[in-house]
Amino acid sequence: MSAFCERESFRDCLELLLSESMAYTVSPTPAGPVGTQYCVCKVELSVCGQNLLDRDVTSKSDPFCVLFMEINGKWVEIDRTETAVNNLNPAFSKKFVVDYHFEEVQKLKFALFDQDKSSMQLYEHDFLGEFSCTLGTIVSSKKITRTLLLGNGKPAGKGIIMIAAQELSDNRVITLSMSGRKLDKKDLFGKSDPFLEFYKPGDDGKWMLVHRTEVIKYTLDPVWKPFTLPLVSLCDGDIEKLIKVMCYDYDSDGGHDFIGEFQTSVAKMCEAQDAFPLELECINPKKQKKKKNYKNSGSIIVKSCRITRDYSFLDYILGGCQLMFTVGIDFTASNGNPRDPSSLHYISPMGTNEYLSAIWAVGQIIQDYDTDKMFPALGFGAQLPPDWKEWKALSKPIQPACPMCASMDQPTSPPLSIMWPGLLPRLPSRSLQQMLTLVHPSSHRIQRIFHKQSLQHKQS
Repeated sequence: MSAFCERESFRDCLELLLSESMAYTVSPTPAGPVGTQYCVCKVELSVCGQNLLDRDVTSKSDPFCVLFMEINGKWVEIDRTETAVNNLNPAFSKKFVVDYHFEEVQKLKFALFDQDKSSMQLYEHDFLGEFSCTLGTIVSSKKITRTLLLGNGKPAGKGIIMIAAQELSDNRVITLSMSGRKLDKKDLFGKSDPFLEFYKPGDDGKWMLVHRTEVIKYTLDPVWKPFTLPLVSLCDGDIEKLIKVMCYDYDSDGGHDFIGEFQTSVAKMCEAQDAFPLELECINPKKQKKKKNYKNSGSIIVKSCRITRDYSFLDYILGGCQLMFTVGIDFTASNGNPRDPSSLHYISPMGTNEYLSAIWAVGQIIQDYDTDKMFPALGFGAQLPPDWKEWKALSKPIQPACPMCASMDQPTSPPLSIMWPGLLPRLPSRSLQQMLTLVHPSSHRIQRIFHKQSLQHKQS
């Protein structure tokens, strides 16, 4: 069992390999505590195109796909795939990962473009077509095939998009470190530019592209960067399932030269260790049939293979992780006049300032994961009785007699600038007299005190 993963005990390793638990993530919410009712599952979307429009005169289109999601009535870009050079039938290796909310209607739009420039602006590229649907439609069908449409809803004339959905229900990830040795030379005046593609069998029996490595230039002995994939993406979580690895020589025109391939499994690759790499022959079937003395087209070496868990935030919380929340406040005059709307300390009769908004937004969530519900409140840049000395470090409690605040509850009185109990700061005097309004969070008792800013402090 130790050959499959790096774990301290048989029990830990067995639990890792057989785990079928759902991977959850916590969705932030502005109101109320976070709990399991706010958990969502993640869905991975794979996109392919067929018979796309050819927008280039001297070559084929260079398509890429952009995913949009409708948020508050507007289409917002979520992510983009890589560009498939000179290819009218692209299979994008970049996957879209989105949060799936069963109780919501999540509208998606997949738009394909022909890349003409290096610009990130979509209007700089030729539009090939789009398709819109809900995430629920894709999830319920697992795989859909649709005709691409123009922006006016009419058929684009050519082009089909295929979208496959897979729930990332397994939080295990696999990290692979691979290299090549004595690969076939495919370039006439130089060495090959090899890269690898990983495929898994789909439900329809066809091989589905899972991952593509980077290209290593001018070498027959490439060393690729280690990469990490969700285990469910590579083999559907089944370490015994066969996967196919294909090796190509990269060509800038998109006509990549096939070097060879092999089939293996995650279980087999996990036999590789740093001191004992696994070497797999790269076979070209056509050459194998033609040449009697053909051995291979080189070797692909699995230097290391590790399976670990990609723990979610909820996993840590359910495991007993505690969060501590500490607030530090800058009371110096550099923040400006609290009567000036542009100041972060602005005392608005209509709403909270930015300090309180930030404290409440974070604190109301964090407090649910703190055992004693006591929150240190530190500050600097003010003067407090009895010695009225200025704080120059953030380690001083705002209220020495009670350095901990027992609540993050928002007061029902008009929101004001600071809300720590009994706080009576006095900033350095000699300049403009100002008023700072404070509120005690338990009694909502308003205290008004005057302080003056210091010209000397401003200059410093």
